[in-house]
Amino acid sequence: MAGALAQCLGGQPCHAVASRGMNADAVPASPPRASAGALRAGMCLPVLLAGVLLGTAWQLQQPRLWPWQAYAALLLALLAGAPWCWRARRGLRLRHLAALLVLAAGVQGAVCGLRAAAFAATALEASLQGQDVQVQGVVAAMVQPHDDGGVRLRLEVEAARRDGAAVRLPALIDLGWYADAGRGHDAVPSLQPGQRWRLAVRLKAPHGASNPHGFDYELWLWEQGVQATGYVRSSARLDALHGAPQLLGQTWRHPVEWLRQQVRDAIVRRLQPADAGAARQSAAGVVAALVTGDQRAIERSDWDLFRTTGIAHLMSISGLHITLFAWLAALLLGWLWRRSSRLCLAVPAPVAGVLGGLLLAAGYALFSGWGVPAQRTVLMLATVGLLRLSGRRWPWPLVWLLACAVVLLADPWAMLQAGFWLSFVAVAVLFASGVPEGGGHRTGMLRHFRALLREQWVVTLALTPLGLLLFGQVSLVGLLANVLAIPWVTLVVTPLALAGVLWAPLWQAAAWCVQVLLAPLQWLASWPWAQLHLPMAPLWAGIAAVAGGALLALRLPWGVRALGLPLLLPALLWQVPRPAPGQFDVLAADVGQGQAVLVRTAGHGLLYDAGPRFAGGDAGERVLAPLLYALGERLDMLVLSHGDEDHAGGAPAVLARQAQARVLGSLQPDHPVRGLRPVSACTAGQAWDWDGVRFTVLHPPLAGQGAAGRAQPGSNGRSCVLRIEASGQAQAPGAAALLAGDLERAQEQELVAAAAPLRADLLLVPHHGSKTSSSAAFIDAVQPQLALVQAGYRNRFGHPAPAVAARYRERGIPLVATPQCGAAQWSSATAQQWRCWRESAPHYWQYADR
Repeated sequence: MAGALAQCLGGQPCHAVASRGMNADAVPASPPRASAGALRAGMCLPVLLAGVLLGTAWQLQQPRLWPWQAYAALLLALLAGAPWCWRARRGLRLRHLAALLVLAAGVQGAVCGLRAAAFAATALEASLQGQDVQVQGVVAAMVQPHDDGGVRLRLEVEAARRDGAAVRLPALIDLGWYADAGRGHDAVPSLQPGQRWRLAVRLKAPHGASNPHGFDYELWLWEQGVQATGYVRSSARLDALHGAPQLLGQTWRHPVEWLRQQVRDAIVRRLQPADAGAARQSAAGVVAALVTGDQRAIERSDWDLFRTTGIAHLMSISGLHITLFAWLAALLLGWLWRRSSRLCLAVPAPVAGVLGGLLLAAGYALFSGWGVPAQRTVLMLATVGLLRLSGRRWPWPLVWLLACAVVLLADPWAMLQAGFWLSFVAVAVLFASGVPEGGGHRTGMLRHFRALLREQWVVTLALTPLGLLLFGQVSLVGLLANVLAIPWVTLVVTPLALAGVLWAPLWQAAAWCVQVLLAPLQWLASWPWAQLHLPMAPLWAGIAAVAGGALLALRLPWGVRALGLPLLLPALLWQVPRPAPGQFDVLAADVGQGQAVLVRTAGHGLLYDAGPRFAGGDAGERVLAPLLYALGERLDMLVLSHGDEDHAGGAPAVLARQAQARVLGSLQPDHPVRGLRPVSACTAGQAWDWDGVRFTVLHPPLAGQGAAGRAQPGSNGRSCVLRIEASGQAQAPGAAALLAGDLERAQEQELVAAAAPLRADLLLVPHHGSKTSSSAAFIDAVQPQLALVQAGYRNRFGHPAPAVAARYRERGIPLVATPQCGAAQWSSATAQQWRCWRESAPHYWQYADR
């Protein structure tokens, strides 16, 4: 988006202004000097705009919202001081500018706080969580199908009742509707935007995984106006209680979403028949994404390819596509307008081109789903376009600052999105480096190609450090891939895909063009070191690296540019601190209803279980792989306690990215993981030392060594139990952790009876706190200082069971559960302390903190 947006902004690079200033024919030889007071007066607008940015940043850092009355009082107090600032505008001093900055920041922060407080007041009532509610509402967005036959829909609530009494629900809710014959669910009916339905649903407040460097699902829903999630309750028994799902009719509401879904489904039907090959399915998903903005149409493997080659921003409707669409539309409308002298007399062609381009770009963004990136781009283009029509020629920094402020005034939470920073940093660097001046219409193809190559080089230099700061990764083949993909996708694939709305056979042509592009991309992705993953550096190192990348990209003497290299080093060489020799630390990831624990020593890493598989993905792909990359962790071993999906569902994704890791597990012979990597059997008595830390397997016993006369346990009872102990002294053993998998009460009793070394400071509570585990004798044998439960938020099993939780409380043992804690961190060096990620980084949009 950056280059095209820079062209559209039309700001004047500093070097261009300087060159005109040196031309005696262009300006007076001795321009009049502005007074210091006039210069300070000219700083009013930049200070106000900077205040908007600072005020937004301040409010977004608040861990909890104030009462709305506090924000209102702050706003009134600040507005009361505004007349003083206005009267002082002509005799401004530095203190007046500082006061103006504080005033603007305070007003923006107060307004943002009022908006947040008003939205938070519409949250789902706690008493309605987990309850069956009858809802009448209209499907408000394009329905998202799942591979298992279910769908995800967004419902605009009109009325709701519980036990016959009216209740208040949030205006917008997200629902899953599952098709599972094994649980009595019928097939999901055909759903269309605009349909009015009466449904029985079970809701909960938005709640996502909370992990270091992880995706903030709750912020994503907050920004989209969703205050509750849940699922449709439908089966023969439930329909008898609440009434079957009922279609009440088709409304005219949300016609754009209805049209988007019709177009997407038509693309899929035409390009993705049942016998289509993998390449054709990939092309169909890309075409659907480019036309309708449905990024979920693209397969996960294709997203991996696009990220590896650095072109993910091209493969759905993004700011780049909307900006280019606006630019081309403005050129075409201006050319057509000039064909009529009457039209030109009524409205000048440049004005008609800019306004028409903006309107058509807004329509394109609306058809793409009006997502946050699309909204941001339209606002930026509208701001700059209207500024140009006003006849003002502002320097590019002021134009850039104005566009930032307008976007944040409309959507303050955009500041927390990676796309906001990628867009604005790229545009600023392109302006500062002089790229926007580009050649005119008479330049040759070679010059255009050189301009594109330099633009991509500048963007790569500037955004590589920012990409490392935001994502911990960078594509080393991205420059070459973008040089190939940008003109092909924007000038060939996207126009064909859009024209297919008018003549469907063009979709096939667009799909062929996508397949042509996929071949070189796959070749580039196969290069060694095509993508570089580095540990996530702290904020100070990331900011320094971004400044260094920007300095390297600017048109300055190479001696000055070289100063940017030392600024890159802290981020490039950063290593996450590790435990001292003889010590270890534990990170229990928040993976929902499942288990995954990372154990690190001074030089080794072990992952105990790999989290669950769920609809549309698994914890290995969504949580663990990004977490391991962010920590710079290369696993030496993956231990799978047993083969259940909530413990081994994410193993394939982890193993695909950790090729060097050995696998130890208690898996059945036909388990799918055995087809991916050799698996060593986990049996009692195995032990090894890493960096002075002792690892010992306590269970299961060798075949034939179980309790005589007892039936063979199921998969839970065969769980691999691992004890980890730090180095200690002769009189004081080191701190220890016990990871117990899904051990059941019978196996707990066997371990206690065998006098196994169970004592541990940290206990990973067996079976997520199920009532079939955590027997009193077992807890007394372990004597933990901390008991940790990994479970899903409001999970259907009721983990941890109230009786189990009471058992730990009676013994004074803190019971920490990931739904409330998020990822939990513990170290053997400070065994009496632990850290909850939700508590260490609280935000007011998280349900637990409201």
